Amino acid sequence: MRRHRQAKIVATLGPASDHPERIRALFDAGADVFRLNFSHGTAQDHQWRLAAIREIERQTGRPIGVLMDLQGPKLRIGTFAAGPVTLADGARFSLVLDADTAGDATQVALPHPEIFEALSAGTELLLDDGRIQLRVEACGPGFAHTRVVTGGRLSDRKGVNVPGVVLPLSALTAKDRADLAVGLQLGVDWIALSFVQRPEDIAELRALVGEHAGIVAKLEKPAAIASLEAIVAEADAVMVARGDLGVELPAEQVPALQKRIVRACRDAGKPVIVATQMLESMVAAPVPTRAEASDVATAIYEGADAVMLSAESASGNHPVEAVRMMDRIVHHTERDAAYRPGIDASRAPPQARVADAIGAALRNVTELLRAAAAVAYTSSGHSALRMARERPDAPIIGMTPRTATARRLALAWGVHAVLCHEVQSVSEMTEVAVDTALRGGFGTSGQFLVIAAGMPFATPGTTNLLRVAPL
Repeated sequence: MRRHRQAKIVATLGPASDHPERIRALFDAGADVFRLNFSHGTAQDHQWRLAAIREIERQTGRPIGVLMDLQGPKLRIGTFAAGPVTLADGARFSLVLDADTAGDATQVALPHPEIFEALSAGTELLLDDGRIQLRVEACGPGFAHTRVVTGGRLSDRKGVNVPGVVLPLSALTAKDRADLAVGLQLGVDWIALSFVQRPEDIAELRALVGEHAGIVAKLEKPAAIASLEAIVAEADAVMVARGDLGVELPAEQVPALQKRIVRACRDAGKPVIVATQMLESMVAAPVPTRAEASDVATAIYEGADAVMLSAESASGNHPVEAVRMMDRIVHHTERDAAYRPGIDASRAPPQARVADAIGAALRNVTELLRAAAAVAYTSSGHSALRMARERPDAPIIGMTPRTATARRLALAWGVHAVLCHEVQSVSEMTEVAVDTALRGGFGTSGQFLVIAAGMPFATPGTTNLLRVAPL
């Protein structure tokens, strides 16, 4: 089940894909990783979806990654006594901590003490995905008097954003901790942490997860951008979550931030996912807009590891068509004459360490010999990720004896994960690599494989060997 493209596709499961046959159709159309959104659905829903994914994995022999997405802290206003209100531009409007406050056109409850702790005169608040804008004029413990900058209709329990302010709250809520226990018990491969503000948020989750899953930092708050390099270093992968990021920042800033985040992840050799509204019109229509097709292609030209579908595959009318369309866009973009020069020009120089030296050498040898494939024999996945960082002009076969590693590598650019047995020698490793490449259709007799591994075997982080083998 080899994919003839390098970038990966993440598809979110939901009501539109709640059947094993539909999940299989999404996989056949091109999904490499399935996202379970724990903001919706029950534990039982996610359990049977994961069971269906593992059955597809068993049938096809291809490792499939499963990403659980934690809801994170949802900040919302309270309710209005007489239904929705309309806030006029320039009007005064108060926010109060008391959850029992009956909302009206002059005030509403905001039952989040953390927000009041962070407010000061001049702070801007956004309600209902940025449709309502308020500016704080006076505040104190449990209250904030604001002026309406941009008014409109406001109804119960709409979301609250506080741009540019680091809120003193954990990225993990009580619901997240309960959901995390479910996800770890089910055996998910990746855990996406929502509303990351600082690297300490990742460390807090890591203390609970250990080595049982990789951690994806969702960058959707301006505060995270201020600590971008530190967050990338702490996380195992990153998601450019453009929805909330586009609420808290002006829309015109998001494209440049996307490019910056992708570059930071490529420099660090960490997988990066570009997400939100990529083919949004396909929720209702069978084809995307030309602008959406260009949006997907832009992420591929930048070198993103993966692009993600949300509502398109979870609740849309054309989930399989959306995955198939994304597959076609990625495939066509990677074959454009401008793709490879752009990827090469944006490649970061290797760092002064053995794994990067091996990765850079492998890339050069692969190019010089026009090798059929590059091979990483890896226990932890580290060798394959350092190889993917170099973006070689050949497919990467990620050979590993660990099922968990193979599934995580389903997210990495260019890596075709393959399960194999524990090898005992370099010669045995070479034989397995050659057999795998021939059986997988990666090359033919007379071509070369370029193999990287670590000695001694089964020791994570020891990439120190480079070998060229004829097919």
